Amino acid sequence: MMSHISRDTNEQTPLQARLDKLTSSIGKVGLVVAFLVLVVLLVRYFTGNTQDESGKTEFNCSQTKSDDIVNAVVGIVAAAVTIIVVAIPEGLPLAVTLTLAYSMKRMMKDQAMVRKLPACETMGSATTICTDKTGTLTMNLMKVTKFWLGQESMEQSHSSSFSPYVLELIKQGVSLNTTGSVYRESPESKFEFTGSPTEKAILSWAVLELDMDMEQMKHSCKILQVEAFNSQKKRSGVLSMKKTDHSIHVHWKGAAEMILAMCSSYYDASGLTKEMDDRERNMFEQIIQDMAASSLRCIAFAHQQISEDQYEDGKENKMLKEDCLTLLGLVGIKDPCRPGVKKVVDDCQRAGVNIKMITGDNVFTARAIAIECGILKPGAENINGAVVEGEDF
Repeated sequence: MMSHISRDTNEQTPLQARLDKLTSSIGKVGLVVAFLVLVVLLVRYFTGNTQDESGKTEFNCSQTKSDDIVNAVVGIVAAAVTIIVVAIPEGLPLAVTLTLAYSMKRMMKDQAMVRKLPACETMGSATTICTDKTGTLTMNLMKVTKFWLGQESMEQSHSSSFSPYVLELIKQGVSLNTTGSVYRESPESKFEFTGSPTEKAILSWAVLELDMDMEQMKHSCKILQVEAFNSQKKRSGVLSMKKTDHSIHVHWKGAAEMILAMCSSYYDASGLTKEMDDRERNMFEQIIQDMAASSLRCIAFAHQQISEDQYEDGKENKMLKEDCLTLLGLVGIKDPCRPGVKKVVDDCQRAGVNIKMITGDNVFTARAIAIECGILKPGAENINGAVVEGEDF
């Protein structure tokens, strides 16, 4: 890929193509004008319509010497050639180069490194900018701000009022189904979290809010199978066995709408398992949409305990159970917009440059952040074109 990028294709930039076209047009006009001038001067000379400095006619068939005729014709041809030479704008490429060099200097002041001068023109000719959301439009400082267990929010109830059994399952799902890690040098020191911004936000919430001991969780369970996060499925899963009773559990984590579609039941705050009918499903979908409308990235956790026979069947197919799961809970992760993003977006739009946001988030989350950044106007319903999903891009 790098060799393809660094290879010089000798492709002309739009400005270079226009300059070549302009130079060619000026050259053609110069040739036409020079030819007309040559013809007119020759006709006027040989018809006796030109005079020398003393006022005498320059050409007289019988009296004009051949040397004088040759000198006059050479002077007329020289005038025509001069017109051709003057018509070709030799200083134009130099002026353009100096302009691009000045533009490069200004871009360097804005911390933009320019390796090739034509890049300044390319940036100036841009009509559309496709930008990533996380870490570009936003600060990439994610934090869990909402948690729903069943249809009850942690804002309405403290975590101590929730079922310890369900909270234990959530801790298992967070600690085992993750690519991040937690480190603490001593009991007095602060926790250090590593991994992707989303993973760090979830781990930080589980450790600080739910008092999760990640090392203890990992030691109490044995991981049997892992399904890594897939950007198309937008979820990741893990199959584990508890060392105390050898029970086998499958945990899923991912985009809320994807995980919700895999669930047929849910845990309420008291730890009871309830069937998820259409009415209940619509309520969960409304909760997801409300969090997304608040520009929150919504992540769901699901769980199911399986028998040894089901484990053996899945082991042969190398597939984790993906249906009839029980929804554990929903978390909403906030990633604030960068300061000044809205002004930059507004400046680009006023300059005629379209801004498109590339994201893999829920469409409602993407719409809320696009409005917050100024890409969409408040109340805009149609986001097609302004917000593009990673797969479509």
